[in-house]
Amino acid sequence: MIGVFIEIIVPVFILIGIGVLLHRIFQFDLYTLAKVNIYFIVPGFIFLKLYETAFSLSLFLSVLTFFSLLIVILYVVSYLISRLFGYSRSVRASFTNSILFYNSGNYGVPVNDLVFKHDPFAMSIQVIILTFQNILTFSWGIFSLKTVEGNKLNALLGYFKMPVLYAMVLGVGFNLLHVELPEFVLIPAGYIGDSMVAIALLTLGAQVAQLRFAKNLSVVYVSLMLRLLLGPAIALGIIFVLGVDGITAQALLISSAMPTAVNSAIIAQEYDNEPELSAQIVLASTVLSMITVTAVISLSRWLF
Repeated sequence: MIGVFIEIIVPVFILIGIGVLLHRIFQFDLYTLAKVNIYFIVPGFIFLKLYETAFSLSLFLSVLTFFSLLIVILYVVSYLISRLFGYSRSVRASFTNSILFYNSGNYGVPVNDLVFKHDPFAMSIQVIILTFQNILTFSWGIFSLKTVEGNKLNALLGYFKMPVLYAMVLGVGFNLLHVELPEFVLIPAGYIGDSMVAIALLTLGAQVAQLRFAKNLSVVYVSLMLRLLLGPAIALGIIFVLGVDGITAQALLISSAMPTAVNSAIIAQEYDNEPELSAQIVLASTVLSMITVTAVISLSRWLF
């Protein structure tokens, strides 16, 4: 585990630390950084990886099955626990989002890249998870925070303006149809893809730098247990039930161990729904994930 921590987790947190430092010095415009990631880097990265990687439709569907089962089970568990502890409606929405939405992009992608040593097959699995997470976050995640019924349709229509969904469809479609793209398209796409890890971790560091602890610590503790401990445990059970093994099983298990996504705090801030609580969960889960993600990586190597 010490080797895993030094070789995989430390490099990730060095870049996150640089993002924290630079944000404290220069006060980055986080709105602009988020837009660059969501509308430029992430779609380009997703398209390139799904286009270049040799994978089958059956793999895509198996990842979708795994992801769907994981999200449904986590939602049921989080709903029951929030009811048990009597959380208010607003707290319940942010609490549930903090468990369902994990950082598969600017944390999960670099970890996958380091664990599997740039294996394109393993990365394709992470990219599929990243795509599904983006779709879920900016559809259900927003709907769960909205209180006015009429705005839900607008949120759905607004999501279809985002390029992530189309990047996935085009990447998978061109791959399965064996469409040959010209070099003048692949070269800029390659540059975009290469920037993903560094810019994503820089952004994560800048976002984490502005988060603060304030209140509702009991809710934070429960969220951490579900996201960092129960999430991987449920994922492991699903993997065994589905009969998945090898690199696919490792990639799926490790992806499920990621901390709460920064996007959960961003949309909570945007829609003024318990933003302090969401920020606390993101910060705490990101820090504690240094231990839990290291343990899950070690476990995945031992089991598969």
